[in-house]
Amino acid sequence: MAYTTINKSSSFQNQVLYTGNSSTNAITGVGHQPDWTWIKRRDGGNGYSNFLFDAVRGVNKGISSNQTAAEITFNNGFDSFNSDGFTLGANTVNPSATELNYSGGNYVAWNWKANGAGSANTDGGINSTVSVNNTAGFSIVKYGTGTGSATTVGHGMNTTPNFIMIKPLGTVTTGGWIVGGDNIDNTWNNVLELNSTAAKASDPSFNNTAPTSSVFSVGNNNTNRSGENYIAYCFANVRGFSKMGIYTGNGSTNGNFIYTGFRPSFIMIKRITDGSEAWVMFDNKRANSFNGVTGILKPNLSEAETTQGAGPSMDFLSNGIKLTNTDGSFNNSGIEFIYMAFGQSLVGTNNIPNNAR
Repeated sequence: MAYTTINKSSSFQNQVLYTGNSSTNAITGVGHQPDWTWIKRRDGGNGYSNFLFDAVRGVNKGISSNQTAAEITFNNGFDSFNSDGFTLGANTVNPSATELNYSGGNYVAWNWKANGAGSANTDGGINSTVSVNNTAGFSIVKYGTGTGSATTVGHGMNTTPNFIMIKPLGTVTTGGWIVGGDNIDNTWNNVLELNSTAAKASDPSFNNTAPTSSVFSVGNNNTNRSGENYIAYCFANVRGFSKMGIYTGNGSTNGNFIYTGFRPSFIMIKRITDGSEAWVMFDNKRANSFNGVTGILKPNLSEAETTQGAGPSMDFLSNGIKLTNTDGSFNNSGIEFIYMAFGQSLVGTNNIPNNAR
């Protein structure tokens, strides 16, 4: 059975497909004014990085999920967050326009709503700026400067985060992404790296301490280098809207069913038992049928969208996901995988049920 606390989830999370034009490009159809947008070119071969933008760091500040590079400024690149999407510029200088808005290029943008540019938070040992959407269980947290010794950071939510992704911004040095979650290790001793295929590994990035309803802990240089600034994206499970979970693959085209409690619109998956496979992302806008989801994009790689075989990789069903492919990045027999999933809206723009036919 499916449940919901948010009938129109597209008001808080949604994805759009668009075509680049190498000029001013107003992208609409998101369903809300996003505060975090993640863009990936789908075609054109390899070499087109994932780029992430948010309202807290500043609209034209980009970071890449497949790089350890410092934050960069997109002049005339990512120009604004708007009421129903965002606007891109021509951006004919470094970084290249081919990353966001190359003429004829096909792109996907995944979008989340927080609460604008954010406000000061002093709950932790390091002060932070937080943009919080408690309804959607999501907050954007910019904090710094790091102290180099174990401490805490306020996340602003009124509940405990279940999943956190952190990236240094390059004030002092470059560095990769650290990902912690209850589904990875409920003691928060083991972590993953978003920019890597590496398996989960013991690491003191979260000071071996689970978050609370007000703060998350940071320990070593990965999340708390002296003098460094960081961005963190925090997620909490919201019944009927979002779920961070874990499952075991069976290596069959008649794969396991993964219960989420909603019809998914987006899912990100990582094999955690070993380090042989990339992260993968699927969504309902790149589906090849009502249920079947085919297109694979990888947040830790710059490669173009791929598929595995003639059929879909999985089916998005009314209350979860049915695996239908044996690909090792999401369905190897006996291997554990973690996921972060978000649900489709139950109603559309006219408040008509989306499943109505």
